[in-house]
Amino acid sequence: MIEVRFKGNRKEYFSWDSTEDPISIGASVVVAVERGEDLGKVTATGDVAEQKCGTGCSGCSKGAKQTTGKVLRMASGHDTHLLGQLRKAEEDIRRKVAERVVEHNLVMKVSDAEWQWDRKKLTVYFTADKRVDFRALVRDLAALFRTRIELRQIGARDEAKRLDGLGRCGRQFCCSSWLPELQPVSLSLAKDQNLSLNPSQISGGCGRLLCCLRYEHDFYVTTRRRFPKEGKTLVTSVGSEVVESVDIFRERVLLRSENGATRAVPLVQLKEEMSLVETPVAQPPSSLVTFDEGDTPVTTDKAVDAVTPRKSSRSRRSRRHRRKKTQDKKNEGHSGGDAENPSS
Repeated sequence: MIEVRFKGNRKEYFSWDSTEDPISIGASVVVAVERGEDLGKVTATGDVAEQKCGTGCSGCSKGAKQTTGKVLRMASGHDTHLLGQLRKAEEDIRRKVAERVVEHNLVMKVSDAEWQWDRKKLTVYFTADKRVDFRALVRDLAALFRTRIELRQIGARDEAKRLDGLGRCGRQFCCSSWLPELQPVSLSLAKDQNLSLNPSQISGGCGRLLCCLRYEHDFYVTTRRRFPKEGKTLVTSVGSEVVESVDIFRERVLLRSENGATRAVPLVQLKEEMSLVETPVAQPPSSLVTFDEGDTPVTTDKAVDAVTPRKSSRSRRSRRHRRKKTQDKKNEGHSGGDAENPSS
């Protein structure tokens, strides 16, 4: 298996059947694609290419790695010269396509154009907020360039990956240089790292959140577990204090006391101060009282009586009295019915 990259960091995987003539990384090769031939540069071979195909490709199942086509031959000097001429003409083609887009009143931005090496296919990449009906545009472009036209809509991050550029750090975009796959980045990553939520501070050249927000997120989450949560009240040797903020790099905790005074304490010292504070022992309820039975053996009945509250004799007498009155009324009712209806 051979990994081949084309313009805009587009990569595909091909098979190379010749074992006698191995392909080295960085070599230019001519490959067979769906409609003709294309030329690209080898970036991985063998087990490395298989591993990258299995982890980066989302179209095939894990373990069933598939190739797009075959590597036909090594590219000659004439082949690479022809590819260079095509790349120079692509910017002029992009401008012509953008002019036709304006003529058709389509709300879309033409980002890039890419010729296939044999000039049998022209791919135009564009971005748009909504779905665009470009059927008339495709017919117009096919008549203009006399080849097969493919319009492919991409996102803002994919556009930055194709066009490349420099990030806020002054280095090349990660998505264009080394990042294998674009992963989703949410605003919660910036919140976990206590970063400013100003979009201009945490956005990249594509206008989306920076990809590098994911790099240190696991470190922040793991490290913050050792620190108390902000807003929690702690009892230290000084007294009751509230956690204002934490500094995971210097391992310090900013505390605020009840009188408003603040102090920065190292995490190790804070744990020592908390351990020195005696935890008050919870007193049992007053209803639970122990008795010294002396030498009297403890039976099950005595144990039940000890934990079960005794009921007063007055309440028992009142219940017996109520039951007796109820029974007397029942007896009077039965006797009255017999007197009125002796036959019963």
